[in-house]
Amino acid sequence: MNYTITDVPGIKVGHYTDLQAVTGCTVILAESGAIAGACVSGSAPGTRETDLLKPGNLVQQVHAILLTGGSAYGLDAASGVMEYLEEKHIGFQTDTIKIPIVPAAVIYDLDIGNPYVRPTKESGYIASKNATDQEVIQGNVGAGTGAMIGKGAGKIFSMKGGIGSYSIEVGKGIIVGAIAVVNSSGDVYENGNIIAGAIDENNNFLNIYELMKKRAFKPNLWENTTLSVIATNARLTKEWANKIAQIANDGFARAIKPVHSLFDGDTIFCLSTGTIDVDFFEISLIAEIAAEVVEKSIINAVKHAKKIDNCLSYSDLFL
Repeated sequence: MNYTITDVPGIKVGHYTDLQAVTGCTVILAESGAIAGACVSGSAPGTRETDLLKPGNLVQQVHAILLTGGSAYGLDAASGVMEYLEEKHIGFQTDTIKIPIVPAAVIYDLDIGNPYVRPTKESGYIASKNATDQEVIQGNVGAGTGAMIGKGAGKIFSMKGGIGSYSIEVGKGIIVGAIAVVNSSGDVYENGNIIAGAIDENNNFLNIYELMKKRAFKPNLWENTTLSVIATNARLTKEWANKIAQIANDGFARAIKPVHSLFDGDTIFCLSTGTIDVDFFEISLIAEIAAEVVEKSIINAVKHAKKIDNCLSYSDLFL
């Protein structure tokens, strides 16, 4: 195991990174199809095809998830993922053609780098071509390139965020993995301690939750979001995939504070590549493990991030 989401059979991850403009996108491919669910817990989301994932709607499987920078502009990159999958004859079969199903979610990274350069259709295509089942590259890559943390105190006090991943094998061959893009208004915690977030001129943490209680919470509206994709090789229904995505929000709450604010677009997807049958107990276990791998993916995103545009990172403070 490489302890990233690509440990889950049938899952590949690819990045497109533009370090000059400080943006990018990440594709999670499930080329054989995956049952999917989602939970949108933030109040300022930028998403595509999330309604399709709700129980009761027709399409059961997706073929990729796109996580991207560029705010709403970045959703264009999903068209490139679709083009890549169409070339491989992958998609939902209609009477005429196969249509790739590619839900997507965005972060706002236009406050760093060049705000007029965003992921495009070509970016999504390149990320798809780069996809591999090898260990996921983490930090300032893909959708994490322009991610920042602790923007609840204002952008000038924030630290560098990024993208991270983690996986756990839970027995019977069942693997649960996650990948997360951390661009939160809140601070990031590990074992109850802040490890990244808003800092003052002396690099001391301001503690956004305490600022919030003092009415000093100053997030830029619609500019904060944490995104995650969970994957497992357990065989799930669409209903259970949605439930696991909902429960996995506990991982957000363990690692970020405050979280799911009116100013964040927090979104979690859950994918099932579906090769191992599970009972109700195992589904409950998978949900709890999903929260853990989400939490650890968020922490890994912070620990792999590097300084960019004078925005300090975890390694600048602790290493």
